[in-house]
Amino acid sequence: MNAISIVMIVKNGAKTIERSLQSLYAFDDVVVYDNGSSDETKAIAKTFHNVTLIEGDFIGFGPTKNQAASFAKHEWVLILDADEVIDASLAQALLSTPLEDKTVYLLNFLAFYKEYPIYHCGWNNQKIKRLYNKTITRFNDNYVHENIIDEGLHVKSFEGGNIEHYSYLSISDFIIKADRYSSLFANDFVGKKSSSPAKAFFNGLYSFFRSYILKRGFLDGYPGLIISFSHMVTNFYKYMKLYEANREKEAK
Repeated sequence: MNAISIVMIVKNGAKTIERSLQSLYAFDDVVVYDNGSSDETKAIAKTFHNVTLIEGDFIGFGPTKNQAASFAKHEWVLILDADEVIDASLAQALLSTPLEDKTVYLLNFLAFYKEYPIYHCGWNNQKIKRLYNKTITRFNDNYVHENIIDEGLHVKSFEGGNIEHYSYLSISDFIIKADRYSSLFANDFVGKKSSSPAKAFFNGLYSFFRSYILKRGFLDGYPGLIISFSHMVTNFYKYMKLYEANREKEAK
């Protein structure tokens, strides 16, 4: 049986974390790294016998995930978000399928809005790097859009189940995350990447067209429209915030 630690960073994830932790009962080491929750997240985490609750600061997604992984008991680490659920097939496969040295694994994702499965918008059957050996590699230091470093390593799809992603439970969640992620993007690239109002406008416009038309988001009904519009808003504001931040930096 494989020894795998599940590592999760979270802030105010009370709406989803219980469901996520319930799917991890078969794993003996689950690290929940809380960075400032003011809801019931920590209280919920404490009710699970296999959870180690750590409290610390958020220092960007890449560095924070590396910090959280340092508390894992096992060498193999699977990074999970508090709004993600491992299905039973994946849990069984993770514990029983031999893992190869010097390999980073891609896991299959199924996306949902509320309880509606999303089959288009670029959300369907995504494969994302999440399983790695922390003695060999780590996440890069990106504040946002972090990724597991795979230079010199094999990247392989892990077969045998899915991670179900329940990231949006309301339209308000889209608005909150669009504001948060656009700010993180601007903070990460200020002084490093150029931007302009035109770039913000056309990036936003193309994001909607790509998600709703090219990736057939219209086939997902009204959730597809919400998702596509959210992509547009996020891209518009991240480049406008970057433009503003660059102007303010140059003026100093």
